Amino acid sequence: MPLTFRGIFAFIADHQTNTINIMKKQFLFFALALITVVAFAQEKPLSPPATAEGTIDGAKITINYSAPSAKGRKMVGEKDPYGKVWRTGANKATTFEVSKNVKIEGKALPAGKYALFTIPGEKEWVIIFSKKWDQGGAFDYSDKDDALRVTVKAEKAPAFVETFKISVEKEKVALTWENFLVSFKVTKG
Repeated sequence: MPLTFRGIFAFIADHQTNTINIMKKQFLFFALALITVVAFAQEKPLSPPATAEGTIDGAKITINYSAPSAKGRKMVGEKDPYGKVWRTGANKATTFEVSKNVKIEGKALPAGKYALFTIPGEKEWVIIFSKKWDQGGAFDYSDKDDALRVTVKAEKAPAFVETFKISVEKEKVALTWENFLVSFKVTKG
């Protein structure tokens, strides 16, 4: 087949058209990928991080936790069963940091950072301060790492609480979720 100028120009035009079509497809793919990444990056996490801070009797208290929501499920007593160690939130273990020595329900807790675990019960809860504060949930929990354990009464919350909340109040720390309210007294150590 003889080469002609028309044949050469047709080959070049076809090649350029194919190259442009490939580039358009690549651009479209990367644009869609970028939009997808941005859309998912802006989605609110299922259990967003939360912080409760306050000062009781001169001791600064900072509690970092993830706040799960009930979303129509029965959580305490079912998904988070009674009598089992709970991370007291979601994701990583909740941390409790106190700047000075304090007493929790009358028992000494030295200044420092702890993991805050609980053992829910229908009438009473066990509040646990673990020396091993940097852990992923309650999976690595061991009672040999306990700095302090206290037992407190469980109360009914004044109203249903959809999203788990920890608050540092005048002389206590309160945990509320669904229909429960549990608090422990904090005083000067």
